[in-house]
Amino acid sequence: MSDDEQVLAAILRIASDASAIVRAGYARDVRAEYKGPDDPVTEVDRAANELIVRALERDFPGVPIVAEESDPSTFDARAISRETFFVDPLDGTREFLAKNGEFAVMIGLARDGRAELGVVDATALNRVFAGGPFGAFELAPDGSRRSIHARPPRDPLRLVVSRSRYGERTRAVVERLDAHASPTGGAGLKTVLVCAGEADAYVHLERAGMLWDACAGDAIARGSGVTLTNGSGAVIDYQRDPLELTNGVIVACTAVHTRIVAALTT
Repeated sequence: MSDDEQVLAAILRIASDASAIVRAGYARDVRAEYKGPDDPVTEVDRAANELIVRALERDFPGVPIVAEESDPSTFDARAISRETFFVDPLDGTREFLAKNGEFAVMIGLARDGRAELGVVDATALNRVFAGGPFGAFELAPDGSRRSIHARPPRDPLRLVVSRSRYGERTRAVVERLDAHASPTGGAGLKTVLVCAGEADAYVHLERAGMLWDACAGDAIARGSGVTLTNGSGAVIDYQRDPLELTNGVIVACTAVHTRIVAALTT
């Protein structure tokens, strides 16, 4: 087992432990608080965040952690560190509260500014996705692995788009492509559906959250032969880019990604 595979195995264990917290919370009624307009957070987000951060600090001492529910004052070290973890303890809190299952625990590792390793644990769906430079896979409950990769595009293209924030820019590009759009919750879940060949692309051209919404899925995308960029078609630099993904994300195989970027200026 390579060093990266050992690191990924540790991340998988940590994500699984956090997923147990999320699963327990999902089984009961949880009250939402709001960090800002339409930005809910729950005790489950915070508990999963604390577990993940403590475990990463224990297993990978000295590596900065940029986690959604942590103090932002701890994020500055990413700019001077070769490696940084990006953590979304509950990607899709609105979907968690709506109890539609479209949420995930996400842990990504960026190295030299590029997404390198990632885990997306879709708790309620009992689906776990992971990947790195050695490839990408879906982990079955029995521990077996099924390799995942982008499939040849269909006609019309089948895109996944935001369930709660399907904006006009995204809608216009979907119409130019004459594509079929399926509203789906959770940035990470939409990304891995493309990586697993269950959708042709994920397009969101409005604000797409933060770097922790992208890193884990970006690593899995790279391992599955899928391209994840910002909404302008540029590769995300996790060391130097702003934390906020202000102009969106595009996730697709190379051929479809090229078509989508071309449709931005049509």
